[in-house]
This record gives sequence, structure tokens and C-alpha cells, in this order.
Amino acid sequence: MKSSCSTRFAFLILFLFAAQSVGVYAGSFHKDVQVHWGDGRGKILDSVGNLLSLSLDKFSGSGFQSNQELLFGKVEVQMKLIPGNSAGTVTTFYLKSPGTTWDEIDFEFLGNISGHPYTLHTNVYNKGNGDKEQQFHLWFDPTADFHTYSITWNPQRIIFTVDGIPIREFMNSQPTGVSFLHQQPMRVYASLWEAEHWATRGGLEKTDWSKAPFTAFYRNYNVDGCVWANGKSTCSANSPWFTQVLDNKGKNRVKWAQRNHMVYNYCADKKRFPQGAPQECG
Repeated sequence: MKSSCSTRFAFLILFLFAAQSVGVYAGSFHKDVQVHWGDGRGKILDSVGNLLSLSLDKFSGSGFQSNQELLFGKVEVQMKLIPGNSAGTVTTFYLKSPGTTWDEIDFEFLGNISGHPYTLHTNVYNKGNGDKEQQFHLWFDPTADFHTYSITWNPQRIIFTVDGIPIREFMNSQPTGVSFLHQQPMRVYASLWEAEHWATRGGLEKTDWSKAPFTAFYRNYNVDGCVWANGKSTCSANSPWFTQVLDNKGKNRVKWAQRNHMVYNYCADKKRFPQGAPQECG
């Protein structure tokens, strides 16, 4: 069984490298996404489709999804988060496959009361199993201006980047028996929703609905990836992201972000994993 899976994976990689078609490079909310829930609370704000807002009130949040699925790619957007008291709100940008055994790569921004920092919550799901959380307090105010958040997903690694600074790398550790995200195509999603039961200080801070509607802004949405259609994936293996690795400078930046701004790392949670950290933690 293991040999069969390895053969299928090797065939997939060879197919991707042999593909002649260049992957999608999306850049317009009008053309490349649909606001799929929110009953008017998600809005494209300009004629060229560069700026979009998502809003949340007591009755509903909102969200958008990409029109196309990807099997590997680099996705990027600039976001400006909810200012002031945003306790209980969750603003997201992520990749996700359908079904009950889904794959997912998350940026989630957990709101807070005024004067306290947002928590950037990152996670990786494989076949419906997550539990790979790393959380950060950013080195800037994400509500004061737009900042760039990107996910690079290639056959060897997943890289989370903030304003060009890599903050997390999740490696393909299949040779050691750890499953990796390489079989299920995913769409790009963004959403704004309420999770006051857990999002802020474990649910101690509740949403102040007198401040609603809460609004977050997205702009400069770009995707360069392997488009999945009709059971096939096509892209250019010449794309830099497809073979991207972190050089010494990139690795040092990850160390800097994690040393100075990480507030939770599942790999170091001995209470949660008393028998030892998960295998991918090294």
C-alpha cells in the first residue's frame, strides 16, 4: 500500500513538471472569486475588482471563495483588520478542500479588546486532522494599514509569510511516515465570522455587538498555482514557488519571528502531548 501511494505521488510530480499550461495568476475579485455567503455583507468596492470588504453583524458573517481549485500554488492577499474592540471575531484567509477528510492551510486572525494585540493563528489540516497550531502576536498593528499575507504550498513544504517575512515552515515529512498535503485540490477562501466562545482569551472576552457591523478589508489578491480541472492539474514547473526553499536568511527570519513573536507552539505543548511532541516536530 505504501509503495502504491509513493508511486502515485511520484507520477503526480512528474505530471506537474511535464505540464505545458501555465497556472492561473488571479488578480481581480470580479473575475476570480465569488462572495458565497453573507447576504450582501461581502462587497467588491471598486470597478477593477481590487478591493473587497467582509462584514459581520449579530445575524451573519460573510466570506468569499476562489472560482478555481489548485493542487499546489502560492496565494497572497493584503488585509486590513477590524480596529478597536474586535473581541470574539475571526478574520481568515486560507486554503481548503471539500469533504469530511479535508486538507486545509489557515491564516486566522483572532480579535481582541481595544489595546490588546490580535493573535495570528496558523494551522495545517491533513485528511481532517489539524492540531498543528502556531500562534503569533504581530510586530505591527494589523488594523492601521494593509499588510501582505501569503501561503506557499509546493510538493516539499508549506511556507507562511507576513510582509515578505517567513514565520512558519511546515515540511513534507512523508519519508518519516507523516502524511502531507499533496492529493486534494483546494480553493482559496476568506471569511469573517463570530467565535466568541473560544476566539479571545479562550472565550473570556465576548463580542460587543454594539460595535457592529465589524468590517475587514482585502485587496491585491493574487494566486499563482496549478489549476485543477476535469481531474487534472496543470501549471508551470518553472514558477519559483514550485521549488521554493528557505535559504539561510529565510530560516533566520523564521527563527526571529518565532523567538520574538510566537505565543503558542503545539510542538512545545507538553500538557497536550505528554507522550512527546508529534513526529513532524523533530
